[in-house]
Order: sequence, then structure tokens, then C-alpha cells
Amino acid sequence: MSSAPLYELRQVVKSYDARAVLKVVALDIHPGEILAVVGPSGAGKSTLLRLLNFLEFPESGALKYRGQPIQPDAAPLSLRREVTTVFQRSALLSTNVRRNVEYGLRLRGERGRQVEIQAVIERLGLTPLAHKPAQTLSGGEAQRVALARAIVLRPTVLLLDEPTANLDPYNVGLIETVVAELNREQGCTVVLVTHNVFQAHRLAHRVALLLGGSIVEIAETQTFFESPHDPRTSAFVKGEMVY
Repeated sequence: MSSAPLYELRQVVKSYDARAVLKVVALDIHPGEILAVVGPSGAGKSTLLRLLNFLEFPESGALKYRGQPIQPDAAPLSLRREVTTVFQRSALLSTNVRRNVEYGLRLRGERGRQVEIQAVIERLGLTPLAHKPAQTLSGGEAQRVALARAIVLRPTVLLLDEPTANLDPYNVGLIETVVAELNREQGCTVVLVTHNVFQAHRLAHRVALLLGGSIVEIAETQTFFESPHDPRTSAFVKGEMVY
């Protein structure tokens, strides 16, 4: 991984209704890494992803991407197109699977990538479903379509918000495999928000614990799980934390 951070956050504060829900003193995210962000509900994990995808902006502090300061409502389209998010609840169009996978490319006016689209559909086990209406899919199938729609864009950064919550083991395994391959083969930077500490352990190079909007600890995965420095991290990974 490159030593120059892809994202730099310093003294970032994000509030809703005058209540600070995110207070990040310092966070660097490096090109080509998988960073898992864990923590209880309401810790600020999804808010962090929205800042990283330039959907929202901090009230104070500095957010940089590729060394470029991101100003409120002023993230250039060229940068926005480098970052793609797969949300926990996939919002699919009322059309078939293939048209959903192609949707982002059509919006960007990118044509002639049918071979690549088909390869992504096959990679995610969607070939038998390609002409099936999206509204008839199971939760796991819909989430695979959402992931296919994201990765066919060849993102520099893939943001995943609880991508396998409430899915069966087959869909969890397939999604995790594709994410790991995308990172390994294309160098895609992945930020994964998850409640599942086992998933974080399987996929991530580094893990961060977010509590009350603040990063309690961030470390390489083995260190995070086996030798945490903060007692709250130790309690969380052992399942002893009550929240």
C-alpha cells in the first residue's frame, strides 16, 4: 500500500440537529487497503461513510481526498465518480437484473462494455437471474445485484455499509469473496462498516472501533483482535460490551 493517504480526516465534526454524531480527531485511509469500521448501532459508522462518499460534509475540520481539500457541496464530479457505495438496503430499479447492473454505466454514457458487464454478472452468480425482475429477488440476490452495479464502475474506493446483514451463509461467502478479489486484483480501496467482528477479521487489513462518534482504536487486524490497547476494544471484540 502507498504511504500517501487516500483520505485524510482531521478534527472532523458532523452534527445533526445540533448534536455531534461524529468527532474524528485523525483518520488516514490508505490506497489499496480494506479498512473495517466496527461499533454498535448509533456509533456514527454510516455517517462516516456518507462523508467519505461526499454525500455530506463536516461542519468543522478538514477532509481531504488525494491531498485535495473537500469543501462543502464542492466535491468535483471526477472525484465523486471514483467512490461508490453499496448500502445495507439495496435500492434497485423496477426493471430486470441486467438493466440494474448496467444502470451506472448508462448514466455516465459509457457504452460498449457488455463483455465486462457479463463477466461481473457471472462473477456474482447472477447469470440465471439476469432477466428476472429486481422486485422478485431475495435479499441476498438483491445485495449481489447492488454489488455488481457498484464494481462494474471500476471504483477507486468501494464503501460497504453492512453489505451482508441478515443474509444467508452462501450470499455472505460470495460477497466477501468478490470484495476480497476486487481489492487484491484491482487494488480497490474498501471501507467496510459491519457489526460482524468475524467478517472484519476475515476481510480487513486494519480495523477501527467507533464509539459515540469517536475512533477509540485503529490497528492492523491481528493487533486489533489479539492485542488491543484500549479496554473498550477488548470488551467489544470479546462480546462483553453492553450497549
